[in-house]
Amino acid sequence: MTMDTSHAEPGSDGHRPALTVYRQPESLGPAEDLEFALTLLARARQGVLGNTLRIYRPQPTVAFGQRDAKLSGFDDAARACRDLGFEPLVRKAGGRAAAYHEGTLVVDHIEPHTDAIAGAKNRFGSFGELLAKALRSVGVQAAVGEIPGEYCPGEFSVHGQDPDFPTHLVKLVGTAQRVVSGGWLFSSVIVVEDSKPIREVLTASYSALGLDWDPTTAGAVDDLVPQLDVQAVEEAVIAAYADYAELHDGDFRTLLS
Repeated sequence: MTMDTSHAEPGSDGHRPALTVYRQPESLGPAEDLEFALTLLARARQGVLGNTLRIYRPQPTVAFGQRDAKLSGFDDAARACRDLGFEPLVRKAGGRAAAYHEGTLVVDHIEPHTDAIAGAKNRFGSFGELLAKALRSVGVQAAVGEIPGEYCPGEFSVHGQDPDFPTHLVKLVGTAQRVVSGGWLFSSVIVVEDSKPIREVLTASYSALGLDWDPTTAGAVDDLVPQLDVQAVEEAVIAAYADYAELHDGDFRTLLS
């Protein structure tokens, strides 16, 4: 797959380069999708790729963290994933196991940066709020923050509130970041449709790994707002990123859809 957007540092007038949206038409495969994100990051740090937003729907995958792979139950967990139709992989980023499938939306945000480590933690908060805002724009009561017992716990997870049971919160978006010399990759996984298989595979995986969690925290956008689908959420996310580009005095364009 080829993909080219030119890299340019902000000019003397402070104008930011365009944020280009690449809507990947189909999954390349579980391992290939993860590898392509790292390829884009490498291109950014080499100065041949500018600010890029890659959006796609993945194939059924369970992405384990590095710590998961060192646990004695990892082989059993991987076997359980395959039995349930999910491909087990170990990602380079931290965190615990996270599951996704065709009913989810993956958003990879890549930017070249001369000092990529600067503001790394702030990205979790700002992009988490950006995604929560996108979900709120389509009727989801979304907010940023870890909820007790969630899978792949994180301080900046995006969760949603069940309108019928306000005390019931479900994790909707998990985020991860990879920072290298010359660029950064911020990856978000939004669970939009069909949460049942995700709960099933996470229950089997976490049991094999010996990790405690609360399966009721695993949900999808359409559990909270039934009429929403991946396309509607994708459009909301793109609109939120268009606002982000404008706020940072940059252009916004679509490379492929």
